[in-house]
Amino acid sequence: MNTIGLVRLDPWLKPFEGIITQRHRRFINTTESLTGAGTQSLTDFASGHLYFGLHRTSKGWVFREWAPNATDIYLVGNFSDWKNQEAYRLHRIDNGQWVIELPTDTLRHGDLYKLHMVWPNGSGDRIPSYANRVVQDPHTHIFSAQVWQPDTRFTWTDESFRTRTDNPLIYEAHIGMSGEKGDVSTYNEFRINVLPRIVKGGYNTIQLMAIQEHPYYGSFGYHVSNFFAATSRFGTPEDLKALVNEAHNLGINVIMDLVHSHAVKNEIEGLSKFDGSYSQYFYDDDRGFHPAWDSRCFNYGKGEVQHFLLSNCRYWLEEYHFDGFRFDGVTSMLYHNHGLEVNFTSYNDYFKGEENEEAITYLTLANQLIHEINPQALSVAEEMSGYPGLCASVDDGGIGFDFRLSMGVPDLWIKMIKDQTDEDWKMGFLYHELTQHRAEERTINYAESHDQALVGDKTIIFRLIDKEMYTHMSKTTPNLVVDRGIALHKMIRLVTMATNSGGYLNFMGNEFGHPEWIDFPREGNNWSYHYARRQWSLVDNEELKYHFMGDFDRDMVHLMRKAMDNGLPGCFPVLMNDDDKVMVFSRGDLVFVFNFHPSASRTGYGIPVAPGKYRILLDSDRDIYGGFNRVDDNLVFFSQPVSKMASHHQILMYLPNRTAMVLEKLPTPKVY
Repeated sequence: MNTIGLVRLDPWLKPFEGIITQRHRRFINTTESLTGAGTQSLTDFASGHLYFGLHRTSKGWVFREWAPNATDIYLVGNFSDWKNQEAYRLHRIDNGQWVIELPTDTLRHGDLYKLHMVWPNGSGDRIPSYANRVVQDPHTHIFSAQVWQPDTRFTWTDESFRTRTDNPLIYEAHIGMSGEKGDVSTYNEFRINVLPRIVKGGYNTIQLMAIQEHPYYGSFGYHVSNFFAATSRFGTPEDLKALVNEAHNLGINVIMDLVHSHAVKNEIEGLSKFDGSYSQYFYDDDRGFHPAWDSRCFNYGKGEVQHFLLSNCRYWLEEYHFDGFRFDGVTSMLYHNHGLEVNFTSYNDYFKGEENEEAITYLTLANQLIHEINPQALSVAEEMSGYPGLCASVDDGGIGFDFRLSMGVPDLWIKMIKDQTDEDWKMGFLYHELTQHRAEERTINYAESHDQALVGDKTIIFRLIDKEMYTHMSKTTPNLVVDRGIALHKMIRLVTMATNSGGYLNFMGNEFGHPEWIDFPREGNNWSYHYARRQWSLVDNEELKYHFMGDFDRDMVHLMRKAMDNGLPGCFPVLMNDDDKVMVFSRGDLVFVFNFHPSASRTGYGIPVAPGKYRILLDSDRDIYGGFNRVDDNLVFFSQPVSKMASHHQILMYLPNRTAMVLEKLPTPKVY
């Protein structure tokens, strides 16, 4: 093993090379232990879902469960009149495992079932840990596992699809709130109504939230109870497969939010106290309870837990053809203090003994497994501490993620919009914050995600326009506040996307400035679905101003996607003028020009460029985007030497206030 690769990239890690080496050795030793010193692959090991749970065989049915603290287990359901019957009593075998075999006619597709678990001094009903279908009774609201063995298996037609990993342009979506009606939307409705919008918008990756079953709808899917069950709120497993299959046939990756950072503490629906003990899947001391999320924390150092979680990774990749994962809450996993109220200001903060070494090992194992199954799979970390090596290769001593979400960027925009006027924005500071990342990592920039759209926060457009959104979004009602908001909304999203160092993310509806926050049905809103939806009719209405932002986002994404697919190099700062509020940077043959000044337009402004001719590819001030057509987009700009220095060229441009432009250097004609 050679950790020098990570240290070579960042010499400031040299004092901690011993710790990095030790962590990597722990990963190697754990891998050897789990795989029998290489007698099987990590993929072979991660096969718990093929053994545990309910399976139909040529002889009938077999059901297996791991519950070491249990003294008796009964399978109960429709077939047993929900009573303990000797015929459905499981038999204990080795290592805390239980098994029962049943005739074929015992269970039918659609039957409901649970486990009645007995333990010392107690008992209770439980949903099997590997249940792959869980449903909620619409009247009693009780969850049960469901036998899911349809006569016809789903037929995949995506054999030719290959995951695209270089530059994910992610459309973050929640199936249930993706419809306009005030109810829970479905996989099929999303496939029919929303997927075409994503294709038209130019995004190449969909990130699906809230797929793993969760008892409380308003948790946004982050309090998972049943890790192997695709939530039945949105439809059947075949419906989800049809969605992924069609996305693949349209050339789009589909990744899912994978929640391994914690689990819901519910005992009847989830894994907490599953076999009567608090320590089966989770730490049995204070580490087992998350103080901020009111949930349970996995014991990542326990072999059976590693088996469960790694099998979960493999299951979603193979059963549903997902192209990878956005790992939720990675910071919370990395540190015993979960990163709460901690400022990571020096390298010592990453190596002071507060790190959860077992979780670090698990995450490394998970990334190794994911890329063993699909070398092109995407693994994205939701991580805010800037942990060194998070996106470094496993061979170089890293954890092996492909990308890290730039979680500081939306916080930056909120702070700038809330605490400063436009006149106070610093171009050099803004550029630095948007482009900074560790040398070994690729990041995914985003101006806002679902977090900023929830009740208690505000989207960018709502912060910029506020109450005027309710009265002045018609094209017949001019309004300076709305003009300012739309102009800055376009500029903020373009500069955020253009400075990415790997990918970009947008939350469903934010591309056109969706006007209202997200509030799921709860007692406080009289269980209303009014705010748990997306109003697509707003962007479709040509009489309203929302389509200005939607159309700009579409053209912006298509432009950047084409450039990134052609190997767009990194950012190079050209001009940062804090007084003029002008920012210019280049990426290869593209030049990005921003005038953030609220009132001052610049005439004959010199933009340093490489010698050549330039044309405008994208102009936020065009009337089709809600602008004022102050620049002739048909102009070709010829560079001129500065002060008669042939090596220093510039183009002279008119820069209207609050506008952004993307220019392209035209190819030099060949001389024969």
